[in-house]
Amino acid sequence: MSKLSIKEIKERLKDVQALDDPFVQSLQADERKGVQTALEQLKRRLERQAASYAAFKKRFYYENELWQKGHQYIAGIDEVGRGPLAGPVVTCAVILEPDFDLIGVTDSKQLTRHEREQLYLQIVNEALEVSIAVNPCTVIDQLNIYAATQQAMIRSVESLHHRPSHLIVDAVPLAIDIPQTTLIKGDQKSISVAAASIVAKEYRDHLMKDYDRLYPGYGFAENMGYGTKQHLDGLAKLGPCPIHRHSFAPVQKYLH
Repeated sequence: MSKLSIKEIKERLKDVQALDDPFVQSLQADERKGVQTALEQLKRRLERQAASYAAFKKRFYYENELWQKGHQYIAGIDEVGRGPLAGPVVTCAVILEPDFDLIGVTDSKQLTRHEREQLYLQIVNEALEVSIAVNPCTVIDQLNIYAATQQAMIRSVESLHHRPSHLIVDAVPLAIDIPQTTLIKGDQKSISVAAASIVAKEYRDHLMKDYDRLYPGYGFAENMGYGTKQHLDGLAKLGPCPIHRHSFAPVQKYLH
């Protein structure tokens, strides 16, 4: 029986999920360099998958503790948009169930735009519930960014149909009558907060792309309202537009 070609072997290895797979074992004695390289690539792929899965399970730590204590509905809350010079702050509350299985869900800042887009759709589909709240620049200027973020976070929780008995919040404690765990870098430590960060980020990015069409010249579709050179050049040339935060420097110096 003739040997499989290296190309055929690589194709079959794409579906292999364990090094003790009989097909993998049958290749160990194949001395062709291309085959041994393909086996090394398989080993590295499986190691990366194992590490990703272990990190995914670790992000369930806080949720698992709370589920074991009898909490049925646990909401993870995060925000996006505290730092930009323009646009709203967007917050999201997400309730997941124990069988949630999207391994790619992690801190939204660690994901590519394409990965976030795909995960956004999957999270909305798989989560028990997702709630989004938005505070525009007018509220940010009126309250300050921290208070506007807190207010939107509380609104996203209160809009949930399933009343959570515990909250896991990224960095911002909330004045709401629900027990809560506040985590620094919560989107790296809690699966619910990570899911909320992805949804909030995608939702806000889409808003800023729409604003870019309404208010061209600032580069909102690329910079999402952050103070990039393109954005600052637009401010200097055009002055603030209706979604700029007047209370933020350097927007203030262009108001008149």
